[in-house]
Amino acid sequence: MNDVAVLIQRLDPEIPVPSYAHPGDAGLDLRTTVAATLEPGERALLPTGLALALPSGYAALVMPRSGLAVRHGVSLVNSPGTIDAGYRGEIRVSLLNTDRTSPVRFARLDRIAQLVVLPVPMVRFHEVAELPGSSRAESGFGSTGR
Repeated sequence: MNDVAVLIQRLDPEIPVPSYAHPGDAGLDLRTTVAATLEPGERALLPTGLALALPSGYAALVMPRSGLAVRHGVSLVNSPGTIDAGYRGEIRVSLLNTDRTSPVRFARLDRIAQLVVLPVPMVRFHEVAELPGSSRAESGFGSTGR
């Protein structure tokens, strides 16, 4: 697969440019520019100090970090968060502490989410009176487990 050139602006000069932790990783770590504490059930919008210019035909998805989810119950309120190619503002992450009893503390420069850049085709809808059949038909919401 070919590399995709993405322009990045560091709004905070101490924030490192995101990089892959391991060969073959899909996500790049995003860090926060501020210290924050999320009490049980609390959510917060944390800044990353980064802005992107994605090429046309691409989007970036902001996704939870599995380690934060397992160890602390931290997720994203709008998972995944979508960054469109035309957006030029700071990437901010909407974190949620799902733990019922323990607060979660973040220090400045802690990794809080991951960014996955994907190609996104432009879709043209064609309205029809009836859709073609399929083996699944209208079955959904757990139908494959029955």
